[in-house]
Amino acid sequence: MSINPLRIGVIGAGSISDLHFASYTKSDDAVIVAVCDLNRERAAAKAEKYDIANIYTDYNELLANPEIDAVSICTWNNTHAEISIAALHAGKHVLVEKPLCKTVEEAQRIQDAVRETGKILQVGFVRRYDTNAQLVKHFIDNGQLGEIYYAKASCLRRLGNPGGWFSDVERSGGGPLIDIGVHVIDVCWYLMGKPKPVAVSGHTYNKLGNRKNVKNLSFYQAADYDAERNTVEDLANVLIRFENGASLMVDVSFTLHAKKDEIAIKLYGDKGGVELEPEIVLVTEMLDTITNVTPQINNKSIDINGAFQNEINHFVSCCQSGETPISPVEDGLEIMKILCGIYESAAKGQEIRL
Repeated sequence: MSINPLRIGVIGAGSISDLHFASYTKSDDAVIVAVCDLNRERAAAKAEKYDIANIYTDYNELLANPEIDAVSICTWNNTHAEISIAALHAGKHVLVEKPLCKTVEEAQRIQDAVRETGKILQVGFVRRYDTNAQLVKHFIDNGQLGEIYYAKASCLRRLGNPGGWFSDVERSGGGPLIDIGVHVIDVCWYLMGKPKPVAVSGHTYNKLGNRKNVKNLSFYQAADYDAERNTVEDLANVLIRFENGASLMVDVSFTLHAKKDEIAIKLYGDKGGVELEPEIVLVTEMLDTITNVTPQINNKSIDINGAFQNEINHFVSCCQSGETPISPVEDGLEIMKILCGIYESAAKGQEIRL
């Protein structure tokens, strides 16, 4: 442990918080001093597990604690903006889980608060921090793919509507698009060099619902799982166009009549291509022969625990050094423009200019 570790408060003690707790615990430069959750029993359980001294049920009380330097926000999406802004104005650095918030207007207010306070805000785009994504970025930055003009990604669950707050549009802001689609959209956009998005054309479908009737196949369920409440889409797809002429095609689902779950992330340039998922491989030409190149690495696919550790380590480092994170608030705002544009396009049945 360093002499002056970053003192952390975690707000929200649901399932995703365990990856934050575990990663901070393994950091030599951070110590968790507080946990907050509306459910005191859940907060107390995390406090006992991770040896945390302070327990709160009101995040404002946690933010008033002068011993806390920074917070991880792991709450419902509809609370991200208010808690982030309050934390920044309370003098805390912020790591907020994806998505940044629910609306573009909220994202703009968060960005304003970051600029007003001068504090660090890092958006939890965890796929950026996976070693495989960073390896692909290294290849791209060194010209191995040339100009990237097209990318496509799928994150399809055959059965996997988590229910609870995930399927309540008021709390979540949407379904698979804003929950899991945000990850693949962001990592593609990041690896493409973050070109300016100019238009989206999207579709959303709510045809299958919760599918509580399905037997013999398990899936993750939220702590407040309720099969009767479902106000989000089952499936979304989109074509995103960028100012430089590049395009990105994505489809994502919570539930779909598919043979199996599918994850695919592919980018194509004028000198080569790369598949990040389901396993990393580069495609190029050698001596007039199309050649697949498989790097010798520890993990063929994302190492989620390692990616979270890298994300937390990066956040702690940025808080201590003052450097801008690789997933800053500005990127969170751009992704919110894309996500909200897709939902607007689907609702209106037409392309939306961003």
